[in-house]
Amino acid sequence: MPEPKSRAFVSFDYDHDLRLKNLLVGQSRREVSPFSIEDWSIKEASKAWRADARRRIRRSDVVIVICGRHTHRAVGVSAEIEIARDEEIRYYLLRGYSDGVVRRPRGTSRLTDRMHPWTWKELQAMTRIKA
Repeated sequence: MPEPKSRAFVSFDYDHDLRLKNLLVGQSRREVSPFSIEDWSIKEASKAWRADARRRIRRSDVVIVICGRHTHRAVGVSAEIEIARDEEIRYYLLRGYSDGVVRRPRGTSRLTDRMHPWTWKELQAMTRIKA
């Protein structure tokens, strides 16, 4: 019997890294993928977006944070990490580009928040359901 897939919430800079999020969604659709992604992106800013993000993060087993060239300026990404911490949902920083400068979100630390390379092996390790 196959292992159950973990539910992943994807946090990313909507203005700059939508293409990367779409690539990750494509990888989640592979039959052998240990994770699934519902498209829970909040496309429109609203007064209730934080509450919406909290509700969606709570339904997740893991938060994958795609780090791109402008992520340090993405206020929503930092807020979603804060929500994941509050809700005690695991989160991982995923390096969106293999070359050039990639920025970590504000509020994360080089000491405690490792940035993972975007490889299939890393995705499998970070999204496996923890017992």
